Amino acid sequence: MTLVFALHAARQIDLQFLDQIEALLYDIRVRWTMPDVGDDRIVIVDIDERSLSAEGRWPWSRDKMAILTANLLGAQGAAVVGFDVVFAEADRSSGLETLRALGESRLKQSADFRRALKDLAPGLDYDARFAQQLASGKTVLGYYFTTADAHGSRHRAGALPAPVFAAEALDRRDNAFIHAAGYGANLPAFQSAAWASGHFNPAYDLDGVSRRVPLLIRYNGDGYEAFSLAVARAYLDVARIVAEPPVTSSAYSAIETLRIGTHRIPVDDNVTALVPYRGKKGTFRYVAATDVLRGKLPRDALKGKIVLVGTTAPGLLDLRSTPVSNVFPGVEINANMVAGILNQDIKQRPAYVAGMEVMTVLLLGTFLSLVLPLVGPVRAAALAAAVASIFVMANLAAWQHLDLVLPVSSTLLLVALVFGINSSYGFFVETRAKRTMTRRFGQYVPPELVDELSRHPDSWTMEGESRTMTILFSDVRDFTRLSEGLDPKELSQMMNEYLTAMTQIIHRHRGTIDKYIGDAIMAFWGAPLPDNQHAAHALAAAMEMQAALPELNQKLAARQWPTLRVGIGINTGTVSVGNMGSDFRRAYTVM
Repeated sequence: MTLVFALHAARQIDLQFLDQIEALLYDIRVRWTMPDVGDDRIVIVDIDERSLSAEGRWPWSRDKMAILTANLLGAQGAAVVGFDVVFAEADRSSGLETLRALGESRLKQSADFRRALKDLAPGLDYDARFAQQLASGKTVLGYYFTTADAHGSRHRAGALPAPVFAAEALDRRDNAFIHAAGYGANLPAFQSAAWASGHFNPAYDLDGVSRRVPLLIRYNGDGYEAFSLAVARAYLDVARIVAEPPVTSSAYSAIETLRIGTHRIPVDDNVTALVPYRGKKGTFRYVAATDVLRGKLPRDALKGKIVLVGTTAPGLLDLRSTPVSNVFPGVEINANMVAGILNQDIKQRPAYVAGMEVMTVLLLGTFLSLVLPLVGPVRAAALAAAVASIFVMANLAAWQHLDLVLPVSSTLLLVALVFGINSSYGFFVETRAKRTMTRRFGQYVPPELVDELSRHPDSWTMEGESRTMTILFSDVRDFTRLSEGLDPKELSQMMNEYLTAMTQIIHRHRGTIDKYIGDAIMAFWGAPLPDNQHAAHALAAAMEMQAALPELNQKLAARQWPTLRVGIGINTGTVSVGNMGSDFRRAYTVM
């Protein structure tokens, strides 16, 4: 079991159920340790249901988006405005295209129409107005990448920004980058007007939960940054991203950290970063987009803030499953990621963690496998619980103080399984031993002595030995004459009644039945378990046997059977006791 778990940790075999448990335990740690407090520097302008009811269905016209941008950058004084929205198509809602078509056809000869159109065109070119507002401050646009569909189609729409890493720089890295086949981006005019743009593709795990964000995605070999990374760069006013460690001549040259200015973001082998969720939906401050459009916020209410424009309206399909909620707005995932970059509290899962997991599994698994069989069940349970507790506390300490995400499922499950297997083995061995005891002594000694024998197997032996013991013989007086007056069936029934009653008394006084010799009973005290009171117990049994005869005789008389009289002889002395007999039959007896 230890070897199997170690091979899984080394990724030589795939135990998918362990990955599922690991994801579950990761989510539990996130929920237990998240601060439930947003970041005052980040505000979400929400295209919510109230805004859609007030302003009309989505998409809104670009003049409305221009007003929203102007209010955020102007009256509100936002430091950065990021749009978690793609503007991939031209806005024709103003009718400018229709007026231009008329000017080229039916009204081509009208000088007045041409003059009026020239005056009206700037106000009716909503896309140009929006692009002008985008260029008036630090704005960041979002776009998405796609993979090839089943038919090999590679969708391309809009204009991509310039890559943050050229292909030749990433070709020298050992990371398993996410590669894209197509994209859906913004119109070229918007792209050129914005300070930066970034993709908002999530990284979904096998269970469909969004725990990570790919900070770099490769398209045509080049590297493109995530939306949250672009927003953080804009806020910090950093033009360039640095990949660390630098490329060296060594065999290993994977990117482990992305740096913007003095801020470092740890990444895994896929150049994805764990989202540092700060709380459930609504942890960050939300402002309805309609309130910004209609000027209902106090002036400078968003001064110096990072404003992310996104949506929580279910119909706009930007809701995702996360460790903290099954329905979580995509824009708030980006808010958490930006906050994590700025606060430098993003958890990391570096490459060497796999080696640590292999060593931990091998050491603890081997230790428990060797030690647990040597201790009793209570100590084994205490040891397993102590090992698991120390491991969990160390794991949580690394999580809280070092921002390290160390694997927990394989080690914890291994501890539980090794303990369970050891306990099960001990239980079956003990049960088998108890069955052997019962089979050997169940007919001769009381049940409580059988239990005591099974609990203390070292206290007795089948080998012959010399002991001081007390032996009892009982005999029915004048049995020959009594037996001749009964038929065989009645004689058998009467003796069964008598022997059962006497045996119960002997057992009650911790005696061992040696044998029945016709009407006689032979019993002894002091074996197989030692009995310091063997003489007293034998005498007490003998007196109770005599005292029980009157009541037994009443039952026999009711069935027209003769009255029984019993003689009992007791002797204490040194005897040989053990498993004696011939090659054909043996019995545990005294001599």
